[in-house]
Amino acid sequence: MSSSLPGYYMFVCLCHGVTDRAIREAAARGVRCLDVLATETGLGTCCGACRPLALQVLGEAPELPQSLPAAHATA
Repeated sequence: MSSSLPGYYMFVCLCHGVTDRAIREAAARGVRCLDVLATETGLGTCCGACRPLALQVLGEAPELPQSLPAAHATA
């Protein structure tokens, strides 16, 4: 449901001005929990109407790469 046009962002939380881009950026930093996202951005802490959409956007974010296997580790 996130905006698909480059350079355009959808407001997910109007109360705190949080966009889908901000949610995806948080996901890129490893945020995978709505409570952590709320702590970092304020999202969902006022009226809460944005929480379902925020959870959807967070769920659509790409997974973080897994750590390298031991064979690729350097000594």
